[in-house]
Amino acid sequence: MVGGTRGIGLAVAELLAAQGAGVVVNGRDPVAAKAAADAISGVAHAGSPADPEVADALVETCVAKFGRVDILVNCAGTAEPAGSSILNVSSAQFQDLLAAHLGTVFETCRAVAPRMVAQGGGAIVNTSSFAFLGDYGGTGYPAGKGAVNGLTLAIAAERKEHRVRANVVCPGARTRLSTGSDYEQQIADLNRRGLLDDVSMQGALDPAPPQYVAPTYGYLVSDQARDVTGRIFIAAGGFIGEFARPAPGFIGYRDHHSTPPWTVEELHALIGG
Repeated sequence: MVGGTRGIGLAVAELLAAQGAGVVVNGRDPVAAKAAADAISGVAHAGSPADPEVADALVETCVAKFGRVDILVNCAGTAEPAGSSILNVSSAQFQDLLAAHLGTVFETCRAVAPRMVAQGGGAIVNTSSFAFLGDYGGTGYPAGKGAVNGLTLAIAAERKEHRVRANVVCPGARTRLSTGSDYEQQIADLNRRGLLDDVSMQGALDPAPPQYVAPTYGYLVSDQARDVTGRIFIAAGGFIGEFARPAPGFIGYRDHHSTPPWTVEELHALIGG
């Protein structure tokens, strides 16, 4: 359970433990990781899984304690700096955000996938965000979450023949990332600028507790979801949804064997007109 010491990750860890799963709780803070693990009779393994050695050790800890690794849930993340945009974010800040979101998911999936293939199956659930659409602004946060979606879909396609499932949850819940005056001001500013409608703003300012999101993760890692893979779900309070797989829409066509390339004017007529 990556990012299992608080918020959504902790709620998922509690649910899995209640259902009888052996859980390894990961978080950067050793004290918080131990407290969360002790509360569910699990095992703590602190550190940042964006570090490949930590990711490898996390998997080894699970195998050593429980004999195998059937489930990987990634819930780690960090907020974009307040007011961050492409106008002011530094390269270092951007790389840190990518490491926290995409790096953590990549390293843990890299570490766990061979084990799951060798044992004949497993379930991976990675956490993304509505922010991948860009509507909430920022840079490294939406970029990292969008990359998590693409990586998860690729893993699902590649490893389906080995019964390794991979899905994404875009949660909406009250956590440390969705509370506080800075967060509330950001949401209000996005609404004022027309990036968030009134309904979305109210939902962002009044999210349900993480316990309303956890069951979606619990279902996706269960045997009941054995045929569910390569999908991007939404879990926000009482709402369950899904982002449809992107598919190209028709704009125009010409045979390159018999016609010249499109001109800029022709493309404007097709796209801009």
